[in-house]
Amino acid sequence: MLIDSHCHLDDDRFDADRDAVIQRAFDQGIKQFIIPATIATRWAKIKHLSQSYKGVYASYGLHPMFMQDHQPGDVAALDAWLDVEDAVAVGECGLDFYQGNSDEKQQIELLRGQLQVALNHHKPVIIHARKALDLILREIRQSGINSGVIHSFSGSLQQAEQLVDLGFKLGIAATVSFERAKKLREITSKIDSSALLIESDAPDQSGEQHRGIRNEPAFIVDHLNVMAELRSIPVAVLSNELSKNSRELFGLSQC
Repeated sequence: MLIDSHCHLDDDRFDADRDAVIQRAFDQGIKQFIIPATIATRWAKIKHLSQSYKGVYASYGLHPMFMQDHQPGDVAALDAWLDVEDAVAVGECGLDFYQGNSDEKQQIELLRGQLQVALNHHKPVIIHARKALDLILREIRQSGINSGVIHSFSGSLQQAEQLVDLGFKLGIAATVSFERAKKLREITSKIDSSALLIESDAPDQSGEQHRGIRNEPAFIVDHLNVMAELRSIPVAVLSNELSKNSRELFGLSQC
């Protein structure tokens, strides 16, 4: 049994065949899925999906790449939403400076607000960190939060070790399937397996074997095999460990 710790099954690109996508994942042994929200207007759809499909769980948050879509009251609305709605985490939140940092102040303010919401509700956080890991480390330390995952980790071994020391896990996406991802492959092989999660980030981030097509949760078995090879352990052993890590972080029951 395997858990996709980060997939956007609410994405409109799945509207035409979502049932089939989930069934293909089930057929590959993937039985549980975490859907992190990106904007407030997606929360209701994610709630509906979590109530409609067995093994689908909701996380609610405000993504840094959609600053233009967020409203001034969204953090307060998130806090109130979590008073009444089930969620396994807060996120997808974080920082993204891939295209520059002109809105750095606003992104940091939004992240800090969501870290406080997570603390208020005793939830782990799902953090997006692109070109911003040192700032993310600073914000984690200052907030005092000690439970979460860095989604699609792409930092250095030193940053990985610091995050693990702070109680965080590293989400490994299909990027690890590319031979050129030498740094990520080294980290995947060296970091203690108790600190790793596996994720698809579907419908984005297709791996080597599915380059150029829509990604979906069923495909994580391909980079699971790569991760097991890098760690020189049986696939079944790694699968069990990764699933255990996700269950513990998100408070999931075993299927």
